[in-house]
Amino acid sequence: MIEIPSDLHPDLVPLAFLLGDWAGAGVADFPDRAQCNFGQEVTFSHDGRDFLEYVSRTWELDDKGEKVRPLESESGYWKIDAERRVEAVMARDRGIVEVWHGEMAEQKPQIDLVTDAFARLSSAGEYSGGKRLYGYVKGDLMWVGELATPDPERPLRPYMSAHLKKVVDPREWAKDLKDLPDDGIAFFK
Repeated sequence: MIEIPSDLHPDLVPLAFLLGDWAGAGVADFPDRAQCNFGQEVTFSHDGRDFLEYVSRTWELDDKGEKVRPLESESGYWKIDAERRVEAVMARDRGIVEVWHGEMAEQKPQIDLVTDAFARLSSAGEYSGGKRLYGYVKGDLMWVGELATPDPERPLRPYMSAHLKKVVDPREWAKDLKDLPDDGIAFFK
């Protein structure tokens, strides 16, 4: 179920499905590294203004699903206009800043983004843009990212995708419960 906070800026209602804390796992296949599984935590939040704040952290996972090392972090801001055009600006920890443009699909919570502009530090390595697709599917957030390549026969190649579940803080549930006993044992008496 998608909840729309009462203090959400009205322009952001179409993006309400993104709000919250998300966690899950996916597969990374960077051009300069071996393919690996990764864990991810994502937060989309708002403060009443006409944009969402976005933060993502990923880390490589071993065969047992344990954290091995940080993989990639990024943060930014997302906006949407009345025609459902989405704009985002994101900065990555490896020294890349991107401007993304795209649109939200008609009648479903799905966003397709393409880089419009980017800047990178010389130490960031090769980068020439990309594409991302985000979708809200049966209560989960799924996404896939593609990188631009110099190959005209394959101008984009998938490099990361993940399946994220909403993280729910039990304190959020408890605040709505009235007349709770002082301790858990009293509840069962």
